[in-house]
Amino acid sequence: MTATQNDGTYPRPMLRREAWTSLDGTWDFAHDDNGVGLTERWFEATTTDNTAVFSRTIQVPYPPESPASTIGDRGFHPVVWYRRTVAHDLLVPTEANGQRVLLHFGAVDYRASVWVDGQLVATHVGGQTPFTADVTNALIVPATGENAATGDPATHVIVVRAEDDPNDFEQPRGKQDWRAETHGIWYERTTGIWQSVWAETVAANHIVDVVWIPDVAAGLVRAEISLASVPRSPLRLDLELRLGQETLAQQSVTVTNRATVIVAALDVLRNGQERARLLWSPESPTLLDATISLVDPVETGAASSTIDTIESYIGLRSAGVGGGVFSLNDQPYYVRSVLNQGYRPATHLAALDTDVLRGEVETIKAMGFNTVRTHQKAEDPRFLYWADRLGLMVWAETAAAYEFSTEAVGLLMAEWTDLVRRDRSHPSVVAWIPVNESWGVQDIANSVAQQQYTLALANLTRALDPGRPVVTNEGWEHVDSDIMGLHDYTTDPELLRARYATKQDAIDMVLSPNGPQGRRPVLTTVQKEKFLAGNAPLMITEFGGISLSNEDDKSWGYGHVDTADEYRTLLLGLFDALRASSEISGFCYTQYMDTGQETNGLLFTDGTPKLALSDIHRIVTGLADGGSGAAGSTFGWAD
Repeated sequence: MTATQNDGTYPRPMLRREAWTSLDGTWDFAHDDNGVGLTERWFEATTTDNTAVFSRTIQVPYPPESPASTIGDRGFHPVVWYRRTVAHDLLVPTEANGQRVLLHFGAVDYRASVWVDGQLVATHVGGQTPFTADVTNALIVPATGENAATGDPATHVIVVRAEDDPNDFEQPRGKQDWRAETHGIWYERTTGIWQSVWAETVAANHIVDVVWIPDVAAGLVRAEISLASVPRSPLRLDLELRLGQETLAQQSVTVTNRATVIVAALDVLRNGQERARLLWSPESPTLLDATISLVDPVETGAASSTIDTIESYIGLRSAGVGGGVFSLNDQPYYVRSVLNQGYRPATHLAALDTDVLRGEVETIKAMGFNTVRTHQKAEDPRFLYWADRLGLMVWAETAAAYEFSTEAVGLLMAEWTDLVRRDRSHPSVVAWIPVNESWGVQDIANSVAQQQYTLALANLTRALDPGRPVVTNEGWEHVDSDIMGLHDYTTDPELLRARYATKQDAIDMVLSPNGPQGRRPVLTTVQKEKFLAGNAPLMITEFGGISLSNEDDKSWGYGHVDTADEYRTLLLGLFDALRASSEISGFCYTQYMDTGQETNGLLFTDGTPKLALSDIHRIVTGLADGGSGAAGSTFGWAD
């Protein structure tokens, strides 16, 4: 099955192999509140010892605080342990002689250690980023493939320790609450494994990364491909790009280093009509399938030997700013975005399955939005796959720390680097947001160090990915942002309209000392000049937040109404107020769905829309021919 037409189950959609083994499901589990697991060597546990320690089971990849995990313990547990016994032939197929076995983790919050058969195979820091362990050397079994003592088929024991201190404010944590009871805009914690675990068998040298960089104007696609090691002798990489069954380009290069660049010419892009057919956009999310093969050119018999093959895909598009607007494919494009916390009642930061992620993308589009802003988390790559495939632009964010320190700087810098590297090939991602509302840089208005930190994050992002806009501090106190994003939570439509009615009104608001939320929007001359020159278009990147709740207690929102009619009227007034301004090039509504006590979503917590989807579509777009759906529908969110 091609990379663009699969069911979205594979956890790493940009680098897909046909053969893989999911290790999601039932694992043994233990809390380690006294911190004795390392001293007592729990990592040496097998199925026949330490049964008193691993006395519970958990459903991976759902965090232990969540109902779906079957643990559902919301208390403070800074250290947790997992154990799973796996048959040898499940990890190492019989035909895999001489190959390597890789164990992949999508995300473990926050510090992880992994053992296989008592041997430490990986450590990782970063609660949102993937990591891989080559576990081959730890898989020691008798030549017969059986347990010598019992004669049973050989098995292996995987043990994971995860440390996530709820009182550590220097580590990126996003909206995970530090209190025993959730409050305000903070939600239940997510500890340990919260994205898929899987295994693959690969050649000793294999493809570990591919980065796609399209250059539509030049008619080129650049593929930056990394291997596991430097080849001992020259190898060959073969690239094929296809649209359906139509081959658009083929290219081969000789490989002598770990990193190789393939530049493929797409002659079809030189024809204007053909180019329009191939470009990716929310209205036409065209994707090209890509096959990359690593080949030993030394002939063995009649043909060369293929070492590794991966399936990937690319979307041809450009994203940028200038002239006071956001542009997609070099054309002005009005951004209609919604804030999505990516927090689900049954699974917290995790997703029940890929169908839930697809349902979110489909529902957001049905509401009339063309963009989603993932908020205070880096979303599961499978969400980005559905955004790529179904056509939804994404503003990619990360979880923030709450304190500013050298330790916090180092932790976020490292994690953000890995996130940009992970997601920069997704065509749906059109903007980067490393910092939001001065979280973790609360004194940025007066602190040169904190200003330089946000600037460093932005410039690091531009170095890793120069092809997308970057925001230094989303919402206010900008240092050098490519988009002038303001947060404005007034619930008075006429006041909102007046603030941005004319060019001078908009300039006065952006350059005011307080801004719409009482925080100074612009901190530097660089940002001021960038905005006034039209090189940082103005968007209202958080607004609304109107609560219409079916909950009796703890409901919270920026504004509140009691009936659906009041809700419809106020929403329409706010959206119309922003559309009336010729100075605003986009918006982001808060928020997609009620989350915990934050009941300002367009959906209730169970996934029921607060208005018919067709009504929401008309309000969001200002168009009479809205989407479909009824207010009684649900979209896979019920517990």
